[in-house]
Amino acid sequence: MTSTRIPPKELTGLYGAMVKMFASRTFGRVPKSLGVMWHHLPVLKASMGFGQKLQKWDQCDESLKSYAHMVVASLVGCSFCLDFNYFMAHNQGLDVAKAREIPRWRESPVFTSLEREVLEYAEAVSQTPPTVTDEMVASLRAQLGAAALIELTTVIGFANLTTRSNTALGIESEGFAASCGLKPMAQPSARLGEASAS
Repeated sequence: MTSTRIPPKELTGLYGAMVKMFASRTFGRVPKSLGVMWHHLPVLKASMGFGQKLQKWDQCDESLKSYAHMVVASLVGCSFCLDFNYFMAHNQGLDVAKAREIPRWRESPVFTSLEREVLEYAEAVSQTPPTVTDEMVASLRAQLGAAALIELTTVIGFANLTTRSNTALGIESEGFAASCGLKPMAQPSARLGEASAS
């Protein structure tokens, strides 16, 4: 990991001790990103709190939400979120073979048609301006239901908040996935990258 654009602070006090204990138990160490966000505790607490609430929602399949978050991270270029969500997919017992393929989802044969629609929708929501169509929403609503689609959309919005914030602050991958022996993330072919750049 290169240095962040704002240097991490030491996590101090009772709350800092609790955060360090939770992080060490969950990740095996305290991520540098927590030290960066420690400069503004209300922001850190709000982000962590909303992230925890998101994890309790159950109207949309966990795999779909995880893959959607990862495709946003891949699109935005947030190596931290991509690595972190790959690691979390492993910890949550999701299909890591699919999670690994997110950066090349358009060319990978592992995804179902519904998963492809979700990934396309996540990218469309994340464009500026968004490129979501009535047809995309109608198809996903028919397959998932209104509540699940609202949940999915909110998770995608939160993914944009975290990925764009991390990228702007220079917060990069900390190697969580590698530390538990996961294969490196798949990479899009050069041909696909050239096509999207033109």
